Amino acid sequence: MAIISHRPELHVTPENGILDAPAGALLDGDTWHLFHQYRPTPDAPARWAHQMSEGSPFEWEVCEDVIAPEGEETLVRAGAVLAVDGGVNLYFTSVTEDGTAVHLARIDDLEATMEEVSDDLRVDPHVRRIGEVLGDRDGFTSFRSPCVVPDWVAEHDRTDGHRGWLMLAVSGSQTAPQLVMLTSTDAQEWEILGPLTFQGDTGLAADLPLVSPRLIRLQDEVDGEIYDILMVTIEHEGIDISGYLVGRLQGAEFEVHTPFSRIDFGHDFTRPRITNYTPGTVPEDQLYLSGSLFGLMNGVGRFDDESGHLSLREEGWVNCLSFPRILTLQNGLIYQTPPQGLPDQIPQSISAASWTGLCEIPTGSSLRVELIDAAGKVAAVVTHQGDLLTLDRSMNPHHEGDHLAQAPLAEGDTDSLSIFVDGSTVEVFADGGAIAMSSRVYIPGGCREFNALAEDGSEIIRCYERFPRSYDSSELPDYETENNFGEDDTYEGVVR
Repeated sequence: MAIISHRPELHVTPENGILDAPAGALLDGDTWHLFHQYRPTPDAPARWAHQMSEGSPFEWEVCEDVIAPEGEETLVRAGAVLAVDGGVNLYFTSVTEDGTAVHLARIDDLEATMEEVSDDLRVDPHVRRIGEVLGDRDGFTSFRSPCVVPDWVAEHDRTDGHRGWLMLAVSGSQTAPQLVMLTSTDAQEWEILGPLTFQGDTGLAADLPLVSPRLIRLQDEVDGEIYDILMVTIEHEGIDISGYLVGRLQGAEFEVHTPFSRIDFGHDFTRPRITNYTPGTVPEDQLYLSGSLFGLMNGVGRFDDESGHLSLREEGWVNCLSFPRILTLQNGLIYQTPPQGLPDQIPQSISAASWTGLCEIPTGSSLRVELIDAAGKVAAVVTHQGDLLTLDRSMNPHHEGDHLAQAPLAEGDTDSLSIFVDGSTVEVFADGGAIAMSSRVYIPGGCREFNALAEDGSEIIRCYERFPRSYDSSELPDYETENNFGEDDTYEGVVR
């Protein structure tokens, strides 16, 4: 049997070194391009790496790095990726001893970046720098973390489509950041609209520092309207909390319809990045029906000490990105589901696994799913209590004493739970995607069993599991659940 690694197989990870944060994602037809901050060694300055996957977001291949510090730059940090004018614009944060500014690089031929990869740390020759596009001006300083999206032809009638571009960026000090809106007709020359202001209840304290902002658009499945969604990360007492507000952006004012809600309730999810599309690859009437979102699976973001990671000590790499969740908007709330094709990938893997169940869990009862490692020990526990979802990894010697991750659930007629394990990642989706949880969990020898326990009146109506074909089914314990499968249920891998 293959040796089980901490490294996820189906997620974006660095071959070696440190993945610091996602920078931007682009879906070009059926080819995924992911750009992320990267340090080849702990003491190296951050640069931008590039990975791609054809046909699905699960089989990632490393391409040449696209941006590295030049001249007086000490490092380059995250920004945005935009397909425009037949090529790709890379907006990034240039850091020098004097401060930060937004710079632009350009890839005219994206396919050419996939052709050859050298063994050294050179920058892809198909990337050319254009230079600074946003520096200190109009009383604003230290611009960074840009997000660029198409502007509307008519703000009050979004059926007319797009014209021009909007940028949302951070300015000011690290301790008192300020969000600023800008506009452009050519995606290079930018005019400041003003600091981002809010109309209505944000659900946030006025003095909370908001960083890593993203703007996305989704069409609400209930009222059919296209809304702006502002995603932000709060740096609070050494941990990151990422979430979103739903509303309408007009100029530099955001009219809030849904106050701040967390996007993920697990131990490890931050700095979410939406996937952009190459123009013409998605029909206009389907552009905002759904979106794909990546996040960094690290709960403390830039405050992280990579030396504390078991994956660095044993395998020489740190951090990964989440699966690209599929986002939809329903009645002002975001729902998240796993990417299409994920269950079919698990039997092809070495150590990924999943458990999915449709259940009845009245308040006061619980469904407890234990993740069992190769030695038969519990590595983590996911519990659905009808009105509360929890993920506990504190019994694991690698996570001893960690707090309990928990999320409130709305009461419903039926309850669902999906758990995906891939190397040292656990991603959980509950109640049709109403709640998501992502946590890093070191599971010695990989997850070899799910022990599902319906307690105090709860019931598993139907459930199924997937394991790699390489697992010897004789090593896995027998498992039966009454009324578990219908005649039409066929699954690859080990099925219980």
